[in-house]
Amino acid sequence: MNEKYRFLKGALCGALAMLCIITAVNGIRKTVVSAVPQLSVINEKNEDGKFSEEKLQRIRAVIDSIYLREDEIDDAALTEGMYEGYVRALGDPYSVYFTEEEARELMQGISGEYSGVGAVLSQSYETKAVTITNVFRDSPAEKAGVKSGDILYQVDEHEITDEDLNQVVAWIKGEEGTEVTLHVIRDSEELELTAVRGIVETQTVDYEMKDSQVGYIRVTEFDKVTLDQFREALDELDSQGMQGLVIDLRSNPGGDLDTVLDMLRLILPKGTIVSTENKEGKAEEYTCDGKKEFTRPLAVLVNGYSASASEIFSGAVQDHKKGKIIGTNTYGKGVVQEVVSLLDGSYIKLTTSEYFLPSGRSINEVGIAPDVEVEYEPDEENEDADNQLDKALEVVRGEL
Repeated sequence: MNEKYRFLKGALCGALAMLCIITAVNGIRKTVVSAVPQLSVINEKNEDGKFSEEKLQRIRAVIDSIYLREDEIDDAALTEGMYEGYVRALGDPYSVYFTEEEARELMQGISGEYSGVGAVLSQSYETKAVTITNVFRDSPAEKAGVKSGDILYQVDEHEITDEDLNQVVAWIKGEEGTEVTLHVIRDSEELELTAVRGIVETQTVDYEMKDSQVGYIRVTEFDKVTLDQFREALDELDSQGMQGLVIDLRSNPGGDLDTVLDMLRLILPKGTIVSTENKEGKAEEYTCDGKKEFTRPLAVLVNGYSASASEIFSGAVQDHKKGKIIGTNTYGKGVVQEVVSLLDGSYIKLTTSEYFLPSGRSINEVGIAPDVEVEYEPDEENEDADNQLDKALEVVRGEL
């Protein structure tokens, strides 16, 4: 009996990493850690919710002791996940932690410039087939002969099977001046098209002249490059004798605040565009001098995916009575985020203020109600049909 006791005592003090009480709960092993000899100090329960390094060490000790796939532990991923979860626990969907790689993608998106070929891709959910849906003007892709409608099945030596679209895009992007070969199918013919990667400006603005000299401008997002593209669209449509204008912000998720402010300065009369207020109650007002006010009939198209900067744009137009808002209620994102460097390549995006439209109203979690409500109705016989755009053009033409 004494010999058995000495054996158990030695096992507990020397061989075991921790002493556990294990109980079965509905087929799941429930382990309660009662002691961790590796830790010199074990804090009492942290009542104030502040970070406990000892608790983190305790979690890691448990992982190292009993986690099944110890050889698959990625220390870097665990650390980054801790930072990400810390910010996510704020409960704010707009506050996000970005790793160094994610931060590069974020900054690239904000600038609207990247090193690539200048083509927009889409992927079928069912078949995973990748189709080129748009080729930017004067882009490396256009110069290589890539056309909208081409089906992309291979990038260099990488055959596309069930890869995620982000992976395919990563294969295409690369250092400026390097070559990438795109293998495509066009009209049942296989083609190899080699493009030289270059600095590409994302095409965030498309435009055309509709009947009755009504201009149409579609803005997909508000990047740094969007202002010049929007100004170019206005100038070109003006040169064609534009009498009225429809600006399409449907499914535009927003973007850079300075960009949308400068775009509105090309349209609004003198007065407030938007104001912001931070947690200390400090207000900041952004204004327009009215020197470039748009004086012809105007309509702005929106839907439930028009958010943030799109709502600043449409809300300011509505409050200043510069045009009609057509479509459906917008998303309702009335807060502003700032992107802050953490000095190691990573960034944090935090909600820092709420914005108010010229009338003083907040649209956060409310959205902007259109002046003319029109639900989108798909036409199975004509995929190009767009009843919301038709209504906006009708409203503008009725004011000519």
